[in-house]
Amino acid sequence: MELLNNFSEIFLSVWDKGILGVDIFQILIGIGIFLVFLIFRGIISKLIIKKLELISKKTTNKLDDTFVSSLVGPARFFPIVIGFFIASYYMSFSSEGREIVDTINRTLITILIFWIIHQIIEPISYVLSGLDQLLTRELIGWIIKSLKILIFILGLAAVLELWGIKIGPIIAGLGLFGVAVALGAQDLFKNLISGILVLVEKRFKIGDWISVDGVIEGIVEKIGFRSTSIRKFDKSLAIIPNFQFAENAVTNVSETSNWRIRWAITLQYDTTIDQLKKIRDEIEAYINKSEDFNQSAGVAVRIEKFSDSSIDLLVRCFTKSNSWNDWLEVKERLAIEIKQIVEGNKASFAFPSQSIYIEKK
Repeated sequence: MELLNNFSEIFLSVWDKGILGVDIFQILIGIGIFLVFLIFRGIISKLIIKKLELISKKTTNKLDDTFVSSLVGPARFFPIVIGFFIASYYMSFSSEGREIVDTINRTLITILIFWIIHQIIEPISYVLSGLDQLLTRELIGWIIKSLKILIFILGLAAVLELWGIKIGPIIAGLGLFGVAVALGAQDLFKNLISGILVLVEKRFKIGDWISVDGVIEGIVEKIGFRSTSIRKFDKSLAIIPNFQFAENAVTNVSETSNWRIRWAITLQYDTTIDQLKKIRDEIEAYINKSEDFNQSAGVAVRIEKFSDSSIDLLVRCFTKSNSWNDWLEVKERLAIEIKQIVEGNKASFAFPSQSIYIEKK
């Protein structure tokens, strides 16, 4: 019986004194309040988002719609912050306990604020999209990512300051660490700077067909901080360090406005002057009359030189279409027409040959 009395006295003492100066009843009520907000946070966040969506629907731009969708995460976190705040202030803590709880509340509110700032950076891309003449889409993406990283670092620093952790020594240590890393990661920074130059100078963008002299040719799929992904025409994926685009000539084939055709038509040496002139004039007339070619870019059909085994007729012109497939079709039509003109004038194409003369004694 005495054992039960001792247990009841200790139990009532713990119930009255509680934990950190808060009686158990208040703790249970506080936990209950927090659980209510935790359970209904989905409903509360939906109410907030629905209200913001109603406001955004009154406008015609996409900026506010993106702004609302980006706040879904913070809206779900907001009931947790409010629930903990109300629950903590319902309970009566000791001075030391109250200080700890206040720090937790400040931490949660700080996280919420920086999370909101982090999320609303994404809609800024719609504002920056109007600067397409100055900034590429990829460079805008880099700016957004950099801002997000900066906000995360500032938020982390603010939380550490709340808990009495000084960030000055940490920054100094990171500075020394950064110097050491910079010395050992020169290639990384070289690639990073080259990537920035690619975007700023608008050398190419995602989806472009590029040819890097002596390195690779293919379609750009992704431009990263350190490297660029290029899909080759055999469908294999190549990851090219960005410094290659600074040290080698880069041809952006997709920016070709008029594909060039430059041929040397080799005719036999027994072709007469009249045949040469007529073949030249008929080829030139075909190119000038055809809708396949851009005459303003220049047309040249001229006898170029006397080679070892042929008289060379230069044909140089440009197609109107910038499509590679169209260029192949135009080349085919021109080749067939040239063959018909040459054969129609009873001339023949030359091929490498040698004549051997045997001296009789």
